[in-house]
Amino acid sequence: MASNVYFTNFRARRTSDNKVSKIKRLFHAAGFGELLSEGDLTAVKLHFGERGNDGYINPVFVRAVTDCIKEAGASPFVTDTNTLYIGYRRNAVDHIETALLHGFNFASLNVPVIIADGLKGDNEISVPVHLKEFEEVKIAADIVNADSMVVLTHFKGHVMSGFGGAVKNLAMGCASVRGKWEQHEAAQPEVDTDKCTSCGACIAACPADSIEMTDEGAHIIGATCLSCGHCMICPEDAIFHDWDRVPAFIDRMVEYAYGAVKDKPGKVCYMTFVMGVTPDCDCASWSDSPIVPDIGILASDDPIALDQACFDLVNQSRGFENSKLRHNHNPGEDKFKGVWKDVDGRRQMEYGEEVGLGVREYELIEI
Repeated sequence: MASNVYFTNFRARRTSDNKVSKIKRLFHAAGFGELLSEGDLTAVKLHFGERGNDGYINPVFVRAVTDCIKEAGASPFVTDTNTLYIGYRRNAVDHIETALLHGFNFASLNVPVIIADGLKGDNEISVPVHLKEFEEVKIAADIVNADSMVVLTHFKGHVMSGFGGAVKNLAMGCASVRGKWEQHEAAQPEVDTDKCTSCGACIAACPADSIEMTDEGAHIIGATCLSCGHCMICPEDAIFHDWDRVPAFIDRMVEYAYGAVKDKPGKVCYMTFVMGVTPDCDCASWSDSPIVPDIGILASDDPIALDQACFDLVNQSRGFENSKLRHNHNPGEDKFKGVWKDVDGRRQMEYGEEVGLGVREYELIEI
């Protein structure tokens, strides 16, 4: 059975067509208010953006959602989790400062800003999933303890998953720091010792002191490696990703997404902004040029159908020539493989449907 995905484009002809009005109409058309109960502590899961990045969702748009949640009688808070990599969101103090810098504050949103996995990213609850990669997953405690959740996602590319949509927002975004490591562990870089000259550039670049020099050359210590890719600065190209391991990384992501919502049946809704579709994740400290024109905003209670619809709409567009898109510019071609040729993002929807996170078939309803 197909899931409903509600869609609005960005055309505007009068005041009632501005983006804030469109967001509120989408929220109500998708029936999100009926999914929330009076007094619900509702997590509004979004990405505050790394410093230097400007691709995150505009706080003005987030305010439109939090207002709708309050009108439904629930008590929202905006939230994200700390990062595995070294940056300005690795602990709750730096993370909240970054959120404030980007406009996510009580004055603009009229709701609290909370980091869901605590001061250092270790406030977690193990959620049983009993799937292929994991028996249990480590989800941020405040996500687990929330009564309901509204997931707001900026749709964009990603080097290891092809694209970042609702599934990735649930998977990486709701995991504790240790949970993020469990997902990234499948994609740790490797060393070609035949090319390694023991120059030490990778050791200097590694933020986690996870590389040691041996008689055979550099060795990556898997137990502490952050999979951040900083070591791939190697001047001899001796450090590389094994792209054959990418499907395992994506499967781990999907299982974490499943665990993030497993105990909230009928209490999670999703809204995805397909605008400023950059080739890289918002965890990057920059925002590259978009690869396609802005498309619109989509909403659903099914994250798989929603990601599939966003993926299809991007691929139906004509790609920008003056972007990181190397090929697949024509409508109907996979834009994300045009950037990250070794990654097939469709695996997210395929495995997501297999584990019961949602269905790929959808009916697109334009609002």
